[in-house]
Amino acid sequence: MPQHVVVLKGGVSGERDVSLHSGKECADALRQAGFRVSELDVTVEVIQNLGPALLALKPDVVFLALHGKFGEDGTVQGLLEILKIPYTHSGVLASSLAMNKAMAKAVLAAAGVPVAGGRVIARREAAIAHALPRPYVLKPNDGGSSIGVFIIRADMEYPPQELSSAQWQYGETLLAEPFIPGMELTCAVMGDRALDVIEIVQDNGFYDYEAKYAEGGSRHILPARIKPKIYQDVQKLSLTAHRALGCRGVTRSDFRYDERSGEGVLICLEVNTQPGMTRTSLVPDLAAYAGISFPDLMRWMVEDASCER
Repeated sequence: MPQHVVVLKGGVSGERDVSLHSGKECADALRQAGFRVSELDVTVEVIQNLGPALLALKPDVVFLALHGKFGEDGTVQGLLEILKIPYTHSGVLASSLAMNKAMAKAVLAAAGVPVAGGRVIARREAAIAHALPRPYVLKPNDGGSSIGVFIIRADMEYPPQELSSAQWQYGETLLAEPFIPGMELTCAVMGDRALDVIEIVQDNGFYDYEAKYAEGGSRHILPARIKPKIYQDVQKLSLTAHRALGCRGVTRSDFRYDERSGEGVLICLEVNTQPGMTRTSLVPDLAAYAGISFPDLMRWMVEDASCER
């Protein structure tokens, strides 16, 4: 069994704060599980010399608690492959593919997973004229944690002018999708097993950054209050999405379900290859419901780690 685990946390993306919280809680749980743990904050300075820093620490396994660019997009995974250090979560290709929302949607659609329509659009073009008929959603094509996401309501005459700001830091390419009304659902996959389904309830109707990470920002209803067939469909589609993208370890797939007509409309929004692991995060809730404690979940992820993922 691996003895020394290095937890990579922080990073240089807009999700740095989330990653720091995830990393700390994962490290604490790994220690409870009996591992010797080192925590490495991947700052701007560290990332430029990450290879030597890792070699100096001599880990048996690297636990990836990074989110966003240069952490969840296959780049760090590629370095770990070169260094031949086993790591958690998905490999280079799956990480890169899932991070590019437009490309991931194409793969998911080909595998039979229902996705929203829409198009890719340049940031400045999206600031000039509406990308789609209202209401619609604009989000960075390679971001996460709902950072930089806009809900364009039917009564909004103009697109968000923040998109034309010189301070914008969430990428030059956006994904415009029709707004999908309904319930927010999520399901985690652990290896080859789909866990249960959570219904996410938030007061403002949008599962944004605050709702995801602030105490009391949202409520997790487990099991979700949906028909058994839809529940099973979410589980099956989550596993299909995980496999279609070539993911490994733990992933989380997010859905919208509009039950207003017939059997309803179920749409997969995205697949998260390195989902958050804070106290308010969804995967720890799903694992606990399945009888898996947080330290046991961390142990499973470390024991599942490898190269060539």
